[in-house]
Amino acid sequence: MKFDNSNGQPTLAAHLPPPQEDSTDAEADEIFVPPLNFAMVDNGIFRSGFPNSANFGFLKSLRLRSVICLCPEPYPETTSEFLKDNGIRLYQFGIDGCKEPFVNIPNNTIREALKVALDVKNHPLLIHCKRGKHRTGCLVGCIRRLQRWCLSSVFDEYQRFAGAKARVSDQRFIELFDISCLKHHQLPFSCSRK
Repeated sequence: MKFDNSNGQPTLAAHLPPPQEDSTDAEADEIFVPPLNFAMVDNGIFRSGFPNSANFGFLKSLRLRSVICLCPEPYPETTSEFLKDNGIRLYQFGIDGCKEPFVNIPNNTIREALKVALDVKNHPLLIHCKRGKHRTGCLVGCIRRLQRWCLSSVFDEYQRFAGAKARVSDQRFIELFDISCLKHHQLPFSCSRK
């Protein structure tokens, strides 16, 4: 098993002809390419940008049960087929990818996505949007608040993924989002255990 952190960019290995091996050796030497901005959020929860066919081997290795997509566009057919073929349930919560100052993150949509993310029956789970920055960052930021992270740490993580495109409006949303309606949900997270 080999991992590649090129985020789907062509590598030298992509230009070489495949070696002549039997199938067990070929599977052992498969290169796993994680999606853009991929990271582990907590046990059973991952985040990333929109996965593509180059990421399918990596995603298969995660043994996902569910995917939360925060994009409103129809899911690509090849990715839908991959999810179906691997028994992965798709939850699509369409949030428009607007730029400041016209950012409108719907509270109800984030609340419903959080309910799916908090349900351990859906784990292992991947949360993604187009680039894994803003919409994914808002949902993960709300998860961190439920985990009782201090806001400065929540914002540090958000900024690490958003980079130069960090949005004050996203951070304001995370800070003001009412998590009290979700406090009755059991927190399956590693840092929430006593």
